Amino acid sequence: MAVASTGKALGAAKDAEADFSLIDVAAISWQTDIVLRLRMGTTTRAAMDRHLPKMANELNRLLGEDLGAEDDREVRELIREGTRLIDLTNRPTVETPTFGTFVYLRDIALLTRRLLWIYSERNGLNAP
Repeated sequence: MAVASTGKALGAAKDAEADFSLIDVAAISWQTDIVLRLRMGTTTRAAMDRHLPKMANELNRLLGEDLGAEDDREVRELIREGTRLIDLTNRPTVETPTFGTFVYLRDIALLTRRLLWIYSERNGLNAP
């Protein structure tokens, strides 16, 4: 008869939780690269709509990190802009023209890239 170790299970759960909360610099950098390579004349609205939730989620995760806003006015401004961008009332809807969605997607990708660089610098990681 096998007996499970609750100590191991709790430790594993904490490790999994810690891994989930880490920012994956390479993955976010890759995602922003993809978005920033999109071209208005060759990208469908459906493709843009597929990228929007992922980019908004990544930006939102970065906004939850300690980026040094208390000590840096520029970082505070970037965080304010990010908070404004991910607000549901500012996101594109089905009524938003394709060009508006394209511009929004680029804006969110560029801001995500800037905050990712700040996060990387603060945490001694390789910058994207």
